[in-house]
Amino acid sequence: MRTFVAVEITDQGVINKIEKLQSQIRINAKPVDVKNIHFTLQFLGEITESNMEEIQKALKSIEFESFMLEFRGIGAFPKPKFPRVVWVGTDENGGEQLRKLSEQVENALSPLGFKKDKAFKPHVTIFRIKKKVGDISKDLESFENMSYGSQKITQIKFKKSILTPNGPVYSDLMEVNAIK
Repeated sequence: MRTFVAVEITDQGVINKIEKLQSQIRINAKPVDVKNIHFTLQFLGEITESNMEEIQKALKSIEFESFMLEFRGIGAFPKPKFPRVVWVGTDENGGEQLRKLSEQVENALSPLGFKKDKAFKPHVTIFRIKKKVGDISKDLESFENMSYGSQKITQIKFKKSILTPNGPVYSDLMEVNAIK
């Protein structure tokens, strides 16, 4: 089963603003369904049933306090001149809290052999680009300093992903709630 650890967007105001943003950006790309938008703290890939129990036990050891996070700015990976993904970022403080949470997840799971393939960059993917579209810097420019609202981060989720022709279908395997 294909799995990852994530923080979900639960604030309806943020979701609505991101959905509006997706309708305003005119690029040849597939918008991510707003119900699937999340921060991936760590992608685990394919795991077995026996791995699942070990992972759940390790994730239960994570303790964190809830924090506020502002959704702010926009960008593209690897870069706007050659985009594969368009994302919304975070404010500096909220992003730092997410980085720390991502580090805790990595520290809990590394004894089980799970390592990150790249450094964590706090973002939510809002478009996936399959075909070459060229430089989209100008398309993103007017959205660079916009705020899309705030959300209190109170839990992380261990999730399963099933890939389908209509996009991924996610389901929860476990939740870890903030200690306060």
